[in-house]
This record gives sequence, structure tokens and C-alpha cells, in this order.
Amino acid sequence: MLTGKQKRFLRSKAHHLKPIFQVGKDGVNENMIIQINEALEKRELIKISILQNCLEDKEDVAAQLIEGTGAEKVQIIGNMIVLYKESEDHKEIELP
Repeated sequence: MLTGKQKRFLRSKAHHLKPIFQVGKDGVNENMIIQINEALEKRELIKISILQNCLEDKEDVAAQLIEGTGAEKVQIIGNMIVLYKESEDHKEIELP
């Protein structure tokens, strides 16, 4: 689990990131989870945008992504989900 201090640190790092995935009306699927997992391995910290036509609640979408990828939720702000997962091969972010 991330501490409050670590979440603040990651939020500041995520601020300038652009979302690299979008969740639309079909919600979360297996293929999306695989791709997000690969992106997390390369980048450790990613933003995911939830489109307005998404029928699911953003908390539910975040829960599905976290369960599927094993990532940690940094924050949900507006229609953005920020996820963090420590990389095994490409570790760059040093948590406080």
C-alpha cells in the first residue's frame, strides 16, 4: 500500500502526463487490462481517461483495472484515473 506521502509524490509526477488509455462505453475488457499492464511495466505511472459515454462508475472502472493489473490507485480526479505499479525491469521512480 502507498502512504499519503508517496501518493502526493506520485500525483505531482503524474500531473504533466497525458492519458494513454481511454475507457469508453464498452468498459474494461481483458485486452485493455493486458495493454495497461504492459504500459505500467514500461512507465510505472500512467493516466487513464474515462470517456463520457462510459456506462460504468469511475470507481468501478478503477477497481477492475486495479484487480486486473495489480496496480495501486494514486488518485481519481475528474474523469482521470492515475495508476502506479513498480516495474520489475524498468524501475525509474524512487518513492520517498
